Amino acid sequence: MQVAQLRPIYLEKWLLKEYPNVLPKGRIGKAIRYTYNIYNKLTRYHLDGRWKMDNNLAENEIRPIAVGRKNWLFCKNHDAAESAAIVYSLLGCCKSSGVNFREWLVYFLENVHHYDNDYSKDLAELLPHNFASKNPG
Repeated sequence: MQVAQLRPIYLEKWLLKEYPNVLPKGRIGKAIRYTYNIYNKLTRYHLDGRWKMDNNLAENEIRPIAVGRKNWLFCKNHDAAESAAIVYSLLGCCKSSGVNFREWLVYFLENVHHYDNDYSKDLAELLPHNFASKNPG
């Protein structure tokens, strides 16, 4: 019987049955012991269908931050790092609002000078979430 064919109910029994047949300090022995020790955590997802078996979604969301953090080391000075942080923040706002960054940036650059001398206007009107509501689709 192969492990892949086992249902979660029988996996624990299989782990207990096979552990005495392998070397405890060998790779398989360590893998079986590790799996058995976290078995309750490993099988929690089957109690509620909304839970995911992995955390890929969370990891994919934080990956750009980790990559950016590595790239920010090469900004050379504080002002450049601050400018990069602003661009990354605006890019993140576009992503969370479902806005194409390039389209928004063109719109922003075409309209930002209308706000130069008129201090009654609010620059927040040009932010990505407002662009999304003005330009659906």
